[in-house]
Formats: sequence, C-alpha cells, structure tokens
Amino acid sequence: MLDKYGRNIDYLRISITDRCNLRCKYCMPDGCGKVAHEDVLSYEEFLRLAGIFAALGFRHFRVTGGEPLVREGAADFVRALKRVPGVEKVTMTTNGLLLTKYGPALAEAGLDGVNISLDTTRPERLEAITGARDVAARVDEAVALMRSLGVPVKINAVLLRETAPDICALAEYAAAGVPVRFIELMPVGEGRYLSGYDPDEALAALRRRWPDLHPEDVKLGFGPAAYYKSAGLSAPIGFIDAVSHRFCSGCNRVRLTSQGYLKPCLCFDEGADLRALLRGGRTDGEIREAIRAAVRNKPRQHCFENPAAMTERHLMSQIGG
Repeated sequence: MLDKYGRNIDYLRISITDRCNLRCKYCMPDGCGKVAHEDVLSYEEFLRLAGIFAALGFRHFRVTGGEPLVREGAADFVRALKRVPGVEKVTMTTNGLLLTKYGPALAEAGLDGVNISLDTTRPERLEAITGARDVAARVDEAVALMRSLGVPVKINAVLLRETAPDICALAEYAAAGVPVRFIELMPVGEGRYLSGYDPDEALAALRRRWPDLHPEDVKLGFGPAAYYKSAGLSAPIGFIDAVSHRFCSGCNRVRLTSQGYLKPCLCFDEGADLRALLRGGRTDGEIREAIRAAVRNKPRQHCFENPAAMTERHLMSQIGG
C-alpha cells in the first residue's frame, strides 16, 4: 500500500520475541528485562495480522527478534506464514547459533532466505561484543548447513570502530559466495553510546584489498542495501548506511514488535497498538483501517543525524531491529 509520500510499503518485519541468547553490546548487553508471556502476541495473533497486512498489499515478511529461534515453534510459524494468501516471501534474521538445530525444519517449512549476524571473525573481539564464545565457528557451521539445504544466506555485520581492522577478513565470506552487508551503527538504544565505523572509510579499506570493487545494480532481497562487486569476489558486498547516506525516499518497510505495536519508522515511537485492537474484540476491518492510518502517516524521513529529535527509546531487540 502507498503512504502519503507515494512510497509502496510492502515489507513487514515481525519480531516474534525480544529475548536473545547473546548480549551484544549495541543491542541488549544487560538483557531486555522481563516481558510477561501474555504480553507477547501468540502465533495465532501474528498470523491473523499477517493476513490483514497481506490483504493490504504486503508481500514480503521477515521474522526477527531478539533472536527468533529462542521462541519455541518458530519453524512452524514460518510454515504457517508461508501459507497466508498473498504472502510471497518469508525470510529470517538470526544470530545463527540455533540454525544447526532448527535449520532443517526451517528449510522444510519453506524459508526463502536467512540473514546471519556476524560482526567480526576474530574470536576475542566477537566474544567482547556478544558475551559468548565460539560464535564465529558456530556461524560457519550454520552458513554451511543452510547453503547445503538450498536456503540463500547473507551475512550482516554492524560497522563498529573496534572491528574496523577485521573488515576485509569478514568480507572473505563474499569470496566464498556468501553476500556480506555492512550495516551502519544507528543511534537507537545502546547504539547511542558506541562508536561506529564510517561506511565510506570501510569502503575505502575494502577497495585497498579489492581495487576493482565497483557499484553493481543488483538487488538481493527487499531491503535498501547498495551493492559492490569485484572480480575477486563470488558474491557482492553491500552497505546499509541509513545515517550517513539517507535512503528514506525509497523505504518500503514497517515493523511489528513482539508485543503487537506497529512501528512505521525506527526513529519515532509513533505507530499503532494492534495488540489492544486484537484483544479488544475489533474486527479485521477495524484493524485494517488502523494499519492503513499508521502506514499512511509513516514519516518522510528519520532524524538519526539529530538524536535529540528521536522519540524512540527502546532497545533495538524490543523493536525488531
């Protein structure tokens, strides 16, 4: 459906939990606090909403968290979501640690792609960031498994100043045929207090390793990444640099939190409380109109360059990333 600026909003990120098995310093280093079980939407409620979104023209759905695979039944939810009329693609963002356990079930459920978060391949730095050991090795296993199952994989890496020396080593995943996307640190939640690595500096560092790295008009998935190719890489390298290179004019997404709050923009806390409507006995038609209104009023652009103007104060894990 169209917002008031003429953008076609057809991509919904669904956070099925705000819990996670890692404690990444820019996301939830101290955990996310206790959320009562009854405050989180049931899978049945998510599926009802997915049907309403699909009827409004949403075609692409990404399952996120927190870490989505810590919630029991995530693969069955993916299977059910794939069956919702109008849903064309269902993908997932995960830290990968549980993919060796649930990957086969996700592939069988029809998952169309998986993004695995990995900020560096250096074990000591990764432990300092995530609070866990052996993450890189477990991600390697997950990548190999999902590729063997025929599920497309991409690596997502947040650009942190402390991992700047590791950027080329991480980009070697692209040499092995796995696209790598570098994501600019956003001043949301704990990210407000950390130092990011400038995307232009990162690109310059990559070009010192692969001098022929050049822009490539390719689209992998439904997000805003700008991609680059090199003869020395089998897969592209992407940048999602929302702060320094604003791409709001082409934004096509909204987010649904685990507690049923519809967020049109990461920067602001304005949106629609769909849980209250679901549990207040409202009809699908009434919920559809609330969604229409929230999407229609999606802000023209974020204000990441001016954090004082932001009204969003939740952790990234609580709003679906």
